[in-house]
Amino acid sequence: MSDITSLQAEVKRLQSELNTLDVGGEKITVSEYLLKRLEQLGVKHMFGVPGDFNLAFLDYVEDSPAINWVGNCNELNAAYAADGYARVNEHSIGVITTTFGVGELSAINGIAGAFSEMVPILHIAGVPSTDQQLHKTLLHHTLGDGRFDAYRKASDQFTIAQADITSAATAGAQIDYLLTELITHVRPVYLTLPTNMVAVKISSASLSIPLTPTVVPNDPETEKFVLEEIAKLAKVAEESDDGKDGVVILVDACAIRHGVRDEVKELAEKTGFPVYAAPMGKTAIDEDWERYGGIYLGSLTAPAIKERIENARLIISVGSLKSDFNTGNFTYRIPTRNTVELHSGHTTVQYASFPGIGMKELLPKLSEVLATHRASALKISVPHYRAVVPQDNEKSIMQDWFWPRMAQWFKPKDVIVSETGTSNFGLLDVPLPAQSIFVSQILWGSIGWATGSALGAAIAAQDRGLGRTMLFIGDGSVQLSAQEIATMVKLGLKPILFILNNEGYTIERCIHGKRRKYNDIQNWNWPELLKFFGDDAKGEKSRSYTVRTKEELEALLADATFVSADKIQLVEVIMDKYDAPRALRYVCFEYNAGLR
Repeated sequence: MSDITSLQAEVKRLQSELNTLDVGGEKITVSEYLLKRLEQLGVKHMFGVPGDFNLAFLDYVEDSPAINWVGNCNELNAAYAADGYARVNEHSIGVITTTFGVGELSAINGIAGAFSEMVPILHIAGVPSTDQQLHKTLLHHTLGDGRFDAYRKASDQFTIAQADITSAATAGAQIDYLLTELITHVRPVYLTLPTNMVAVKISSASLSIPLTPTVVPNDPETEKFVLEEIAKLAKVAEESDDGKDGVVILVDACAIRHGVRDEVKELAEKTGFPVYAAPMGKTAIDEDWERYGGIYLGSLTAPAIKERIENARLIISVGSLKSDFNTGNFTYRIPTRNTVELHSGHTTVQYASFPGIGMKELLPKLSEVLATHRASALKISVPHYRAVVPQDNEKSIMQDWFWPRMAQWFKPKDVIVSETGTSNFGLLDVPLPAQSIFVSQILWGSIGWATGSALGAAIAAQDRGLGRTMLFIGDGSVQLSAQEIATMVKLGLKPILFILNNEGYTIERCIHGKRRKYNDIQNWNWPELLKFFGDDAKGEKSRSYTVRTKEELEALLADATFVSADKIQLVEVIMDKYDAPRALRYVCFEYNAGLR
């Protein structure tokens, strides 16, 4: 099936070349052609940093009526921002533009993270002219040895496809091919744009043909067989009378990345099967839905949820990604004989695999086939997944109290960005409101990612008319990428930044070195940060707060001005340096047990 996919992609590439031959029509520049294609894909903002090899292209970006340039403080943050933008602006892509060598290498960690977590990003690198490359001219930003392809080779490792614009004859076809690969595989791609190709004129004729993913339809006979086998398993599971749940749905990251949220919702509604999520699948389905039961994290799962999933007679897993943190350090206890797995390019039914049977096409048919189980499925109750705030006499803000309290404060359509660390683990344990979007980086886990990502997420949320954007990040993590808060101020964005001040790297203390100096940081004057990053002396563009007790936080959460989120706001939350959320405590216990 991979050979068929490759052949179809090659046919599409050749069609693109034919479409972009000089067949008359309006002539436009390569830059204009690229920007028009991005506009067609729903891109409204481009991230990056100017450099001498991309400046001519940036003139076209700045003059574009459809795409806005977001100048970032550095290329790494720009890549993080493009990542967050793509996650929230679903069914579109993120775009970053850097300069040759020094710029693109700075961005590569962010691009690698997007590759790991299947986030579609176009990385445009402005590079020296084709003549300079041909003659191996000794230029700045080179390695001094004539190797102009060194950075391209580095990017090859972290992108699904690459293209170098070298001639007017093939420029349009290369752009179309690259963007098609991007939206097909939902992973980053890399494009070099030499300085002498920026303003070269090419035909615009093929712009009338929309770009679509290259998808091989499911083989009808194989698909029919798969549906019949799943139906048989579901029938046996539902007819058994042993007190266990019959069929449950477990949704994960790829359901979001490959755009099957609606199909999963339809499956859940038509069948009535209980639905649970893996950490990377959080908010793939509304968490206030009556048939939603919570997060499954292997041995770290809350006992009531763990029992319902692991004792189910059939688990329909949608888009699973079985990484360490996503499975509770590989502690899933789900027998293969009880599992059906649906993926973007294949389906497994118990021990059998069916390549080429993708979930996008399969899910609607599966919903129809299994709809007859609805009446019996609804007889099985699903424990209500809710945030329970502990009642105690503790005055300070503890992790086990903070996260359920915040969950009660969130609103529908909020965009909640969480940093690797205590924030991720704290938010996994609590439900989020309907239509909210949870943005986290659980697989790649790059410290500092969330600040840049929150910038991109806030822009996308504004474009989509969503609710408030909130960032939850530790004081240690934010110090790696805090400059991007200045970009938020510059653009007049209005996120709420919750800085958890627990004097360093609490997640690292939990794993190892509880009292080691390498887990300590220099404390910053957090309430002054927004002024330093561009607010005026009167503080008219922002507000900042420090809360040390539950009482102070409760008062802030009840304040109408704060809740309105009419300007950017920073909340420093003072916490104990050794306190950690429940799930993180268990992860660290499992981790350390494994080390021993």
